[in-house]
Amino acid sequence: MVKRSFGKSVTIIEGIDEKANPKELSKKLKTSLSCGGTYKNGKIELRGEHKNKLKAILIEMGFPEDKIEVE
Repeated sequence: MVKRSFGKSVTIIEGIDEKANPKELSKKLKTSLSCGGTYKNGKIELRGEHKNKLKAILIEMGFPEDKIEVE
């Protein structure tokens, strides 16, 4: 998570393989978390602090739990 201007929080997801179709994954995450965001420069950026919910959603989508690192 990173603080941006005006004190807004942004959750950043890195290390998503291109085979996982990160643009489509970004859309699904934004829908699941009811937030805005984008995919750029190999990173998914979601508006708000979502690290608590994010791991459970990624596991539900089929990502291996041991590969997900929340900081």
